[in-house]
Amino acid sequence: MKNITFSANESLIEEAREKARLENTSLNKRFREWLEQYVRRGNQKEEFQSVMKKLGYAEPGKTFTRDEINER
Repeated sequence: MKNITFSANESLIEEAREKARLENTSLNKRFREWLEQYVRRGNQKEEFQSVMKKLGYAEPGKTFTRDEINER
């Protein structure tokens, strides 16, 4: 695992550490989790577009009126 250094407001870091402590984890672990999510988020757009492309053949079969669309 590679170490990196970030700069942030000291009080914000302390608040984040305290929150992590209350969650029985560490700020370092939370950052690694966030980093994984951040990297995966970039792929979600491509995955969504791929699914929509596969569903491109689907036709609703009918045009709905405004009242039908908003009906509860």
